[in-house]
Amino acid sequence: MTRCGLFARGAAGLLAGVLLFVSGAWGAFALAFRFPGPRAARLAAAVAWVAGCGAAWMAWLGWSAGWGPSVFAVAHAVLLAWWASMRPRNDHVWADDVACLLRGEVQGSCAVLHNVRDFDWRGDDDYDVRWETREYDLDSLVGADAILSYWSGEAIAHAMLSFGFDDGRHVVFSVEIRRKCGEAFSEIGGFFRQFELVLIAADERDIVRVRTNVRGEEAYLFPLRMTREAMRSLFVSYVEAANELVRVPRFYNTVTSNCTTIVYRMAKRIDGALPFDLRLLLTGYLPEYLRDAGALDRRLGVEEWRRLGRITSRALASGPDDDFSAAIRRGVPPAQ
Repeated sequence: MTRCGLFARGAAGLLAGVLLFVSGAWGAFALAFRFPGPRAARLAAAVAWVAGCGAAWMAWLGWSAGWGPSVFAVAHAVLLAWWASMRPRNDHVWADDVACLLRGEVQGSCAVLHNVRDFDWRGDDDYDVRWETREYDLDSLVGADAILSYWSGEAIAHAMLSFGFDDGRHVVFSVEIRRKCGEAFSEIGGFFRQFELVLIAADERDIVRVRTNVRGEEAYLFPLRMTREAMRSLFVSYVEAANELVRVPRFYNTVTSNCTTIVYRMAKRIDGALPFDLRLLLTGYLPEYLRDAGALDRRLGVEEWRRLGRITSRALASGPDDDFSAAIRRGVPPAQ
């Protein structure tokens, strides 16, 4: 074989190796998280897939070149067909805090939300379950706040949006994973259809306090610059999204369908000029994105907003009879 032929064969082998590595890694994770059966069966399927990809690469390099590419192509087609056959469902036995699906109706200025969560949390596994129907007057909207709860370093935070009304009430919308009973969150599993998506509406004393007072997360509140018309439109878009999830369940995805990307898609309906930005994925840096986009008041720098908006200590100090929403906003200037 000529030198050019050897080079071409080597390049083809390298390309095949990269292709097999990528597909092998993806297939192994997909099988490890989604193959039906107990954990041992899932791991065995993942190991068998990796071994098969390795054998296919060796065959490509010449040990048995005739069957390698064909077997790999067939096996990958079967894997992709299995993957495409997966459908999200609403009928699993869910963890208590995501057991009920939010739904709502909006007629004129009156919004009625069913299954608003108002748990009283004493610990992650110790709580009083309350799901309520609540009515809100959209003409009484006076503010919207982004609430970020940091749970994994400075780059990763859970983003929520809280709407405030002139009677002092607040309701928080939060896009979250929908865990089954006994299931734990996995960032990697979020890439591989391990979880369904759920939209929660909750009282701040529930959904914010559980993160600050029970889970030990650091939470920050950032008042947003929005017109009443924009706030109302965004609120209604959450109700529409909740109703759509009741009709058509969706999978959660760590990148494409998470807490921030859903908010971005909704907000873009109001302001089509909102740019896509890496900070929508690295949610810990969302305040910088909001300030650059004009949604966070520019009279203060981001670090000053962080200092004033750190609500953790105020949440920890709040008592059972205190107005939790008022307590966590002490010292936070309203948006202008």
